[in-house]
Amino acid sequence: MSKIVWSKIDEAPALATYSLFPIVKKFLNSAGVDIEQSDISLAGRVLAAMGKGEDELAKLGELVLKPEANIIKLPNISASIPQLKACIAELQSQGFDIPDYPEEPQTEEEKEIQAKYSTCLGSAVNPVLREGNSDRRAAEAVKKFAQKNPHKLKPFAPDCKAYVAHMNDGDFYENEQSVIMDKDSKLTISLNGKELKSFDVEDKEVVSSTFMNAKALSAFLKQTIKDAEEKGLLWSIHLKATMMKVSDPIMFGHAVTAFFEDVFAKYADEFEKIGVNPDLGIGDLLKKIEKSDKKEEIEAAIKEVILSGKPNIAMVDSDNLITNLHFSNDIIIDASMPPVIREGGKMWNKDGELEECVAVIPDRSYATMYSEMLEDCKVNGQFDVTTMGHVSNVGLMAKKAEEYGSHPFTFRCAEDGVMEVKDADGNVLMSHNVEKGDIWRLYKAKDVAIKDWIRLAHERGKLTGDPIVFWLDSNRAHDANMIKKVVEYLPSHLEKEPIEYHVMAPKQAMKFTLRRTRAGLNTISVTGNVLRDYLTDLFPILELGTSAKMMSIVPLLAGGGLFETGAGGSAPKHVEQFLKEGHLRWDSLGEFLALAESLRMIYNKTGDEKVKAVCEALDKANEAYLDNRKEPGRKVGQPDNKASHFYLAMYWADALGENDPKFAEVAKQLKENEEKILEELLAVEGKAQDIGGYFRPDDAKAEAAMRPSQTLNGIIDSI
Repeated sequence: MSKIVWSKIDEAPALATYSLFPIVKKFLNSAGVDIEQSDISLAGRVLAAMGKGEDELAKLGELVLKPEANIIKLPNISASIPQLKACIAELQSQGFDIPDYPEEPQTEEEKEIQAKYSTCLGSAVNPVLREGNSDRRAAEAVKKFAQKNPHKLKPFAPDCKAYVAHMNDGDFYENEQSVIMDKDSKLTISLNGKELKSFDVEDKEVVSSTFMNAKALSAFLKQTIKDAEEKGLLWSIHLKATMMKVSDPIMFGHAVTAFFEDVFAKYADEFEKIGVNPDLGIGDLLKKIEKSDKKEEIEAAIKEVILSGKPNIAMVDSDNLITNLHFSNDIIIDASMPPVIREGGKMWNKDGELEECVAVIPDRSYATMYSEMLEDCKVNGQFDVTTMGHVSNVGLMAKKAEEYGSHPFTFRCAEDGVMEVKDADGNVLMSHNVEKGDIWRLYKAKDVAIKDWIRLAHERGKLTGDPIVFWLDSNRAHDANMIKKVVEYLPSHLEKEPIEYHVMAPKQAMKFTLRRTRAGLNTISVTGNVLRDYLTDLFPILELGTSAKMMSIVPLLAGGGLFETGAGGSAPKHVEQFLKEGHLRWDSLGEFLALAESLRMIYNKTGDEKVKAVCEALDKANEAYLDNRKEPGRKVGQPDNKASHFYLAMYWADALGENDPKFAEVAKQLKENEEKILEELLAVEGKAQDIGGYFRPDDAKAEAAMRPSQTLNGIIDSI
């Protein structure tokens, strides 16, 4: 029997699973396909790290190395330290005997505890499961639907002053060095001769390192704040502290101290006494001052800076004066920059109004492509959703090809001196003169992953007829070595099947892509993992209204498949609404599409006609779901996520029923009871829900909350 693993994760998509999974299991069982859940939620990973639960992530890490792997991965929390601490506190309240997270470990025991918990921070799941490269695109039905039913994009003012600010010196872009290994070796990272980390690398692997000068970063941030005030613009910072879990929290901390410079100067002694860490944001600071006798005075000082408008700062929650410096996980660049474009170069200010902004993205490596899009819109106007072309992506991410420089290869330099990377023979491969506080990081990409990435890009170009564009900058050391790989490996594919291809730096690649997009032409972006992350939110949010509707297929190197279901950036707000009023507006279309691709892989491997029938019926159901506008409503009292699952089941059963009397009867019952089922589903709207926990809900309570229609449950459970 073929088997699919469905990941049990966090927040809104996890809640949706309580409603959707029972339906999916019954339909798939009829085709002889087994489906089971695997808990890789933040809570599940925390418990596993502390020896209180099974390490399901490790098991899936073994599975992706096997040809039979078939995993549907829903979006999980990439935890920041505040999120991790909140999760630990909830688990403790549920009776789990686990220690607090030690922010500043003093003893060996505390250091060991911190090390265990650190495995749960940031992008802990993706590097384990992504043993293949990324193929992200919109299904044709989804793209057509978006063009027929365009979402609203706000126009750019003729005199729009919004712009992207980035560093021009001292950043990661400027300081990058890179090598291509000529043999297997063990590399060592050291500062002034003191070893920080050693690790194995392979022949032909690309290894790169760089650093950001902390003083240059601080000077840049202060200048952007001054410029924003002088130009009358809203100030906003855009980073990815959840993924780049060592470097970007440090950059975030610099932004916090720059914007609230006077507050940090005035209360420096008090902050040191109570352990304030600016890297954790103003939200954490406000918690820390609970034990200070200067609490009210400090709160007033912070509020005064926010309300002064010198300059205004972007808001996450205007009503409660929650700025985008409160929590680092609220300013995820791939989720925060697309709305700047969507809203006409604006973000929300303290008065709950949209205001033109300066979008601060310190490092030049990718800031330039955001700048190019913003400037293009200022000249050519807002995009036309009804005609714009589609930008899909082939992303390099196999074998942990992160490019993020994430833990454990990122360091805040403890002293002035020289950071070196040496091989096993003692040869210095890369060397940087650094100062105390600088942010140094290393990243690498294995040859087998790069070769497969180039193959996949060519395959997509061949299948679609669209040009492929490698977003690689010859002036960046890392990219220059990646270009050498393209030059080496692409010709063998082109000899068999010529296609149109280009190699361009991100700024030029964006210009080329936008010209085609505005002409209604499709383009395939071929990128490293950072731009894969950024572009597969940026273009879908503009084209489709959300990145959750994108298909994310990872053909695994071992022959299996990982099917990801879209972005989860808005998931916390969805949960908040559900707990308050029983309405879940999460759209499970990403799960529907991923499931269809998962079944298609099974059919392509087995030729099983039953699987083919279920898959083709699901394709029809997905089209009907879109055509009949059955996505969840945003407001309480409207049909929500639970109702959308009912309609998927009805359309799916209807399509299967054309050749299967059993499902024809199921479809008949669902249609006849439509009014009653919707009435039962809507009966819970407007009522607060108790699910027993945010990070680790009580399964029985959550299932009861998400399956309130006894009529629907009875029909599904009897299949």
